[in-house]
Amino acid sequence: MSRDFRLHRAPVGILDYELAEERATALGRMGRALERALARLREFDAAHPRSDATASAQQARRALVREAGHALWMFVVQREACGLRDSRTIMRDYNVPGEVQQCMGAAPATSTRPAT
Repeated sequence: MSRDFRLHRAPVGILDYELAEERATALGRMGRALERALARLREFDAAHPRSDATASAQQARRALVREAGHALWMFVVQREACGLRDSRTIMRDYNVPGEVQQCMGAAPATSTRPAT
């Protein structure tokens, strides 16, 4: 007798299992992306004190904050797709700075001017 449980289940059950598996995989991927974005921001902050930051360093930091905010948004949305609605645990467990939370989901501005 085969040990592959999918051979003994209805097709809709197999599909449900595959969808749940994909949601879980995507959740892990989004969580790792958030961890990387937050790590880059923390490394930048450790290397560049804010008190004497140049304009280019401030701009680079703002980009890192936006990147982390986008990664946070993607993770929260994926968690909600998995039925996990309370995002307070994310903020606490990942130690998400308030400024990242505030720009969560903010898309970077793009130029809408036509090329000349």
